[in-house]
Amino acid sequence: MKYFNILIVFIVAFVGCKQGERSMVPLSETLTTVNFVQLGAQIESAGALDAAFMFEEYQKIDGNDSISTKFTTKVTDVCKAKGCWMKLQLGEDQEVMVKFKDYGFFMPKDIVGREVVVHGLAFVEKVSVEDQIHFAEDGGKSKEEIAKITDAKKTYSFVANGVLLKN
Repeated sequence: MKYFNILIVFIVAFVGCKQGERSMVPLSETLTTVNFVQLGAQIESAGALDAAFMFEEYQKIDGNDSISTKFTTKVTDVCKAKGCWMKLQLGEDQEVMVKFKDYGFFMPKDIVGREVVVHGLAFVEKVSVEDQIHFAEDGGKSKEEIAKITDAKKTYSFVANGVLLKN
């Protein structure tokens, strides 16, 4: 009877180890998400465009058009009030203004310079002087910089439904 109990313990341990192996995440899935913090909708980094290619895509957007896309780049600015928007590098001297779908999530306020992958809708819009001033104040710009805002301007915009923030 003693040997029978020992045999049962070994069988249970063996079966338990095998089940643990089956529930492991495949390596390809781990590589796409392990280095990122997920914000908003669940997305993956695989297939994301780079910033230079995304800038070319923005050049093709006409009028009220928008494109559903995913791209990766660096954060250049973020809302200092509550993280409700961020600006991303889009080429050498261009930026894209990113807001979040239905204000469903916010970004950490200390992520300038960090890499992100954003997924959502890209479009071009004209931003009013009032909105530019509001964003400049939220971004912590000086009164001198804010005073220079006098005209509406064309901006590259993006509404993200999901963001991956690289660790």
